[in-house]
Amino acid sequence: MAKDKKKENPVPEDEQDKSGDTPGQTAPEPAECSAAQEPQAPPADEPPQDSQAQLLAEAADKYLRLAAEYDNYRKRTAKEKESAWSEAKAQTVAAFLPVYDNLERAMKQETADEAYKKGVELTMKGFQDALASLGVELIPALGETFDPNRHNAVMHVDDGEAGENTVVEVFQQGFICGEKVIRFSMVKVAN
Repeated sequence: MAKDKKKENPVPEDEQDKSGDTPGQTAPEPAECSAAQEPQAPPADEPPQDSQAQLLAEAADKYLRLAAEYDNYRKRTAKEKESAWSEAKAQTVAAFLPVYDNLERAMKQETADEAYKKGVELTMKGFQDALASLGVELIPALGETFDPNRHNAVMHVDDGEAGENTVVEVFQQGFICGEKVIRFSMVKVAN
């Protein structure tokens, strides 16, 4: 009888133990094996390759935009810093211009005291040097063509000798710092 059992089960008992089958289990059907070996779709939380390339392109685009935005911010703040400095300098110089006007009037007055006259001239020279060191210049006016961007015409006169739109008299000197007009020249213009 033992011979009959061996013929019915041609696989040796040692190999049955290796396969991991227990006596009550049957081997999987061939159809089940082929279904298990078919390629499966990627898991739901892992995007396909096209989507990854698109995400990478979007991230690169965001990075470039952020870099450009930062560069613009850096340039804008540098300009604002420069303009704030120029504006502060212009306001400070404008506060001292009445002193310049008074020194100019004092120099035009006749005096018998030469020491006094020399003192006013030296004070005016020092004041002009201080303005020049800040980059502040006088706006040329007398004999120049009227420029509404630099001159303020308070009077017009008919003068045949002077050319048309020529400044014939300066009432108050104007000042400029770079391209910023601190104070316009107050002038009389010939028609």
